[in-house]
Amino acid sequence: MNEIDKESKVYKFVAGKGVMNLPNKLTILRVLLIPFFVLFFYLNFTAHYFVALAVFALAAITDFLDGYLARKYHLVTNLGKFLDPIADKVLVLTALIILLTKPEVFTANLGDWALVAAGCGVAIILARETIVSGFRMVAADAGIVIAADKIGKYKTVFQDLSVVILLVGMALAELTTHLSVQIINYVGLAFFAISVVLTLWSGVNYIVKNIQVLKV
Repeated sequence: MNEIDKESKVYKFVAGKGVMNLPNKLTILRVLLIPFFVLFFYLNFTAHYFVALAVFALAAITDFLDGYLARKYHLVTNLGKFLDPIADKVLVLTALIILLTKPEVFTANLGDWALVAAGCGVAIILARETIVSGFRMVAADAGIVIAADKIGKYKTVFQDLSVVILLVGMALAELTTHLSVQIINYVGLAFFAISVVLTLWSGVNYIVKNIQVLKV
């Protein structure tokens, strides 16, 4: 089988049928994984945080794959444009909100102020996503396409990494009290803090660059 035939078979597999191509199926899978992530996060059995971590990691990987496949094989659809950002936001916000229900993750010998700061950070992330979604809706009505910026992509990476690292710390904390667990938790908090700064930065940048949308 030559390379052209291989490429053709790969394309047919990825393209699927109509709007239900592989990229869109991966996006839908990400949405379906969210309740399972929440379920395993709260179910009380040995290593349940590791299972929740695996589910979240799988969902986060689909975020990379669906966009990559859609661009590579020119399979961008309106359904994908609609579902992909929603799936991303719901996954990350769900993870951050349920992490807030475990205060020890954020206090980590830092005091109650750390939990308050974390709550404010999650609120900033939620506000940014709501504002950006509103801007995109107004822009769409005006026939304007607003592209995602690099800062926004970086903040998503740091948000995902912060959740993963914090989950690793929580999982290990159930098995050992070694100092390394606390260090991992601090690293996760540092990534979370960076993600909040990037979120605020990208939000302000988004508004400044697209303020004309509100003048249409």
